[in-house]
Amino acid sequence: MTNDLVVHLARFGGALRARGVDVGVGDEMDAARALALVGLADREEVRRALRIAFKIRIRDWSAFDELFDRVWSASPRTDIARHRAAAMRTSGGGAPLNVSRAVEERETETRSMRGKDSVIGYSPDAVLRRKPFDECSDADLAAMERLLARMARTLATCRSRRLVPSRRRGVVDLRRSLRRAIDTGGELVSLAYRARATETPRLVVLCDTSGSMDRHARFLLAFVVALRRIARNTEVFVFNTSLTRVTPAIASGRIARTLQRLASGVPDWSAGTKIGESLSEFVSRHLDRFVTHKSIVIVVSDGLDRGDTTLVADAMRAIRSRARRVIWLNPLAGDPRYEPTARAMAAARPFIDRLLPAHDLASLEQVLPNLS
Repeated sequence: MTNDLVVHLARFGGALRARGVDVGVGDEMDAARALALVGLADREEVRRALRIAFKIRIRDWSAFDELFDRVWSASPRTDIARHRAAAMRTSGGGAPLNVSRAVEERETETRSMRGKDSVIGYSPDAVLRRKPFDECSDADLAAMERLLARMARTLATCRSRRLVPSRRRGVVDLRRSLRRAIDTGGELVSLAYRARATETPRLVVLCDTSGSMDRHARFLLAFVVALRRIARNTEVFVFNTSLTRVTPAIASGRIARTLQRLASGVPDWSAGTKIGESLSEFVSRHLDRFVTHKSIVIVVSDGLDRGDTTLVADAMRAIRSRARRVIWLNPLAGDPRYEPTARAMAAARPFIDRLLPAHDLASLEQVLPNLS
């Protein structure tokens, strides 16, 4: 592995594991992506980004800070910044993609070390992240619950470009600092700061629970349930032959129990599908109430429907005209040969901002940046 940044992150992750901190290869991948988005010249910003990406618990903060000061300083930040700049030149500005590819190579290397004398070599989480939902069992769903909670927590740390008053972090707010100086005879005794706001998005999720989605729906709904526990403004609907609002049924407790409650309470679960009729029902009954210019609407479906595609196009047009962004998650899009040629999918495509795969946990991780 020639990627200095990834090698250094792997070394740092190994040091954390040696101190008993729960860090996996997937966390190293998250850390690499996080560093591609922050200012590497700001040491404290790098510290915060790594603490978040590695999901460090409060009880492990002191160990993390000690190792960060000792291990991270072993590689000059200028070398890392130079590596990232070279990656951007190579990809035409797509640094996060190149970093991700490098970390994928790191994951492949560590998997090949299974059976060797290395604690770093094998991570069950890494295998679970790449396991297709249609191959997962109920036991896998239980194991995924912790990973889903981690993913949801990253949504709570998404920062907007909007700057708000802050205490002793961020950039100096000169105007407010000068106003404060009036009370001290013009002397800048204390400075005011501004930092990027942390904003939780407003989500409206429409999930297909028809027969063709049966193998994927429960895992995708588990993802939605985890998101709603962080983004409390999230509204959730499921549809097959009709539309049902299930937000009130999503409560605290185990995700598996929540999904059982949904399956038993939703008519025609795992039956046929009428995408156009269901989306039209949402538009006529719920659009004005739940969707605003701040809302991100997420449709979760494979787009397989033999109904009236005119209804699909009209409903998606109405949703797009009102929402901030429309995202369609399609499990079939995980196949590199996939093309959105199904009739309902083709009718909806002009009104979708992003069509994204949703066939495993790793693909769902890529959805999160689109929600910020």
